[in-house]
Amino acid sequence: MKKIVILGAGTGGTIMANKLRKVLERNEWDITIVDKDKTHYYQPGFLFIPFGIYDRNDVIKPKTDFLPPGVNLMYQSIDRIEPEENRVLLEGGKVLNYDYLIVATGTDINPDETPGLKDQLWRKEIFDFYTLDGAVALREFFRDWEGGKLVINIAEQPFKCPVAPLEFSFLADAYFTEIGIRDKVDISFVTPLSGAFTKPKASKMLGELLEEKNIRVIPDFYLESVDNDKKVIRSYDEQEVPFDVLTIVPTNMGDPMVERSGMGDDLNFIPTDKFTLQSKKHENIFVLGDASDIPTSKAGSVVHFASDVVYENLLSAIEGRPLNAQFDGHSNCYIETGYGKGSIIDFNYDTEPLPGTFPLPGIGPFGLLQNTKLNHYGKVLFRWIYWHILLKGKELPIESEMTMAGKKY
Repeated sequence: MKKIVILGAGTGGTIMANKLRKVLERNEWDITIVDKDKTHYYQPGFLFIPFGIYDRNDVIKPKTDFLPPGVNLMYQSIDRIEPEENRVLLEGGKVLNYDYLIVATGTDINPDETPGLKDQLWRKEIFDFYTLDGAVALREFFRDWEGGKLVINIAEQPFKCPVAPLEFSFLADAYFTEIGIRDKVDISFVTPLSGAFTKPKASKMLGELLEEKNIRVIPDFYLESVDNDKKVIRSYDEQEVPFDVLTIVPTNMGDPMVERSGMGDDLNFIPTDKFTLQSKKHENIFVLGDASDIPTSKAGSVVHFASDVVYENLLSAIEGRPLNAQFDGHSNCYIETGYGKGSIIDFNYDTEPLPGTFPLPGIGPFGLLQNTKLNHYGKVLFRWIYWHILLKGKELPIESEMTMAGKKY
């Protein structure tokens, strides 16, 4: 019997397990998925927890709820991949041999990379919201906070869900307005980018929205360290920004097992063909989502669109056909802007976010680079779509390849 091993039972790994089990005969193909965690996290929901919109139970479910019968699920930590031997070594010594391997181990925050970040103020006056524990701790802090300097900082790129720090800023403005202390809260958005976002049109629109909400943007700030005693963040050019509470996106890195396997770059991301999503070094390994080094957003939509390409190309590889499916870097993101409104962006490797309508030209119902209530409802609805459709590998009415229909230059 031939074997497919999937490393990571998050969004990408779960989608692939569902897609492949539907088409590969059980008496011919053994599919095993490995993850150390029994809980599946709806990570886009972490953003809402600090402001009391969601709680812990809204963003967690058992992984077993989403994996199909006929897939072997192993809860175990991965020691390393030995790609030349076509095998995975698990902690404890168990060995998994494979004919094809899908690496979908994602990315995670690594606060230890920044001097002083994970020090005496960590989870007391310095918080992340990219983990469930961080988001819940920040919620508890905000319950009693009476105001001061709130700094939202991005340590470095790349990081998952690039619009989330902007959304946090917008929701903070709305939250503190709602509880009556916005005039006592000074909000600064501190970023290594030259503006609010990476792409010009989106950066202009989002930058204007930040200005409208009296959120100060401090661009080109490359974080070097955090001084817990002075309560400042310091850049490499010795610029300092003081804070009373710091909400930070720490350095993101791929899974440590990638480093142990000798397969990654300096941040443990695996060199991957950006079109076929095949490992650049090993033909029988495909890399999905945040684990790869492809030059696009580390966002959930990328995993969704890219999974179609990995699926097609893996089946082609099995049948000895050319890998004709091509990923174009397609990503789209709903952006919460506060007060029951939102925006949406849709882009790929070659095309920046443009204004227009999505997904239907002239009809929408969502407005690209517009701030509308319908866009907010799209964001809210996505949680149901994620749990009930996307994770189970079902078809969504949005093509993996980006279309220019409805977009305007």
